[in-house]
Amino acid sequence: MTSMLDGCTPWPEEFVDYYWASGHWRGNTLDNLLRGWALQYGPRTALVHGDTRITYAALNRRVGRMAAGFRLRGLRPGQRVVVQLPDVPELVISVFALMRAGVVPVLCPISHRAPEVSHVVQVSEATGYIGPPTYRGFDHTAMAADIAARGPFLRRVFTFEAPGASDPYGGFTTDPSGCHYFPLHSLDSPPEAALALSAGQVAFLLSSGGSGVSGGSGEMPALVPRTHNDYAYQARAAAELVSLTQDDVYLSALPADLNLAFGGPGIIGTLTVGGTVVMVEDQEPAACLAAVERERVTVAALAPAAARLWLDTRSGVGGGTGAGADVSSLRLIQIGGSAPPLDRATAERVAAEWNCGLQQVFAAAEGLLSLTRPGDPDETALTTQGRPLSPDDQIRIVDADGEELPAGEPGELLARGPYTARGYYRAPGLNARSFTSDGYLRTGALARRTPGGDLVVTGRVEGAARLLDRAEAPSGP
Repeated sequence: MTSMLDGCTPWPEEFVDYYWASGHWRGNTLDNLLRGWALQYGPRTALVHGDTRITYAALNRRVGRMAAGFRLRGLRPGQRVVVQLPDVPELVISVFALMRAGVVPVLCPISHRAPEVSHVVQVSEATGYIGPPTYRGFDHTAMAADIAARGPFLRRVFTFEAPGASDPYGGFTTDPSGCHYFPLHSLDSPPEAALALSAGQVAFLLSSGGSGVSGGSGEMPALVPRTHNDYAYQARAAAELVSLTQDDVYLSALPADLNLAFGGPGIIGTLTVGGTVVMVEDQEPAACLAAVERERVTVAALAPAAARLWLDTRSGVGGGTGAGADVSSLRLIQIGGSAPPLDRATAERVAAEWNCGLQQVFAAAEGLLSLTRPGDPDETALTTQGRPLSPDDQIRIVDADGEELPAGEPGELLARGPYTARGYYRAPGLNARSFTSDGYLRTGALARRTPGGDLVVTGRVEGAARLLDRAEAPSGP
């Protein structure tokens, strides 16, 4: 079996064989899937951001040229690069370009600061960093330079400036520590021959909400390895579940580095079917509602707290812009993340005020997605987080001693399956606490099963080692 990446926990061989035999894993890398999407959907719009519109053909072409640029600037297959960008097309382009160059992107929330980013660089031994020079008043390049000076890993910094902005660092410089700085837009070289990459390898690393690793500012993020095989399956299955088609327009009102927003079906699932992804940097309700109206968005994903704000903003509570926004194009709203779940009153308002379907979701960076189905009875859609995405997801609800509980009894939710990681990256001590001996993830979520088999997530297990939820966290500076 192909090694995922040193420092990762592989699936046992019998599970690998079963996931292949079941057709879940299909052996195609995400960047190679993009080549196919470009051929199939070439002139269709893949990404929208403000006035910028990028077709599938242009997206694939830009990814190929940026990948060659990364290689020219010294990045090598197997290396890791931290990607810390707001929700802009360059986030998608750079992640795919790194994968195409054989480099492993490490998706890092734009809200993270020096303690978290430094920790991520140290754990991943990242040789590169992609971020804005400054964003919402915070100097990301100065932070990266300080991390590079402390050594020994970070040696390439790629700065992204929005169109029309100027990079105060100028780019194409080298600091005393030997770290080189390049403008991201300068990575534009003739594409190289495709690398021979394995779909069993790690495509990228996602950041969990916290890991139980103590840092100066609290919990430090753990890194979740996601392979091409498992993530392509997750995004494809989630897209099929909500009947996503090329006529859909998807808006993520969650940061794109979250699992639900990136692949539940999210950005990757929408691209899989030839739909259009609308990216919004400003995730305030008024800006999101304006994007829904302007782009005729059909599917959107947001956190429970944001759902309440959207509803209040559109109904005119508190005044301001966004009141009366036209949301008639919406056919489905996904609401969720991790605990706490959506309250019933807000769930009822979605259907009543927006006349669209509601899908409740429990999502973990480690993999597990539990979702209500479009055909579920109202009571199920309003009060539960549905059932796991895959027929081969295995879940257990256990007490403090690890004993299985009967339906209706609340306990910790455990999960394993074809898209749920078997361990964090380079974290053996944490893995011993967070995964059972037979490979189940201890999600830290308190949940129970209904008589019909649906999951109701009610909160956090007291003393849980990890904090999975960032969907409710503020995304500002």
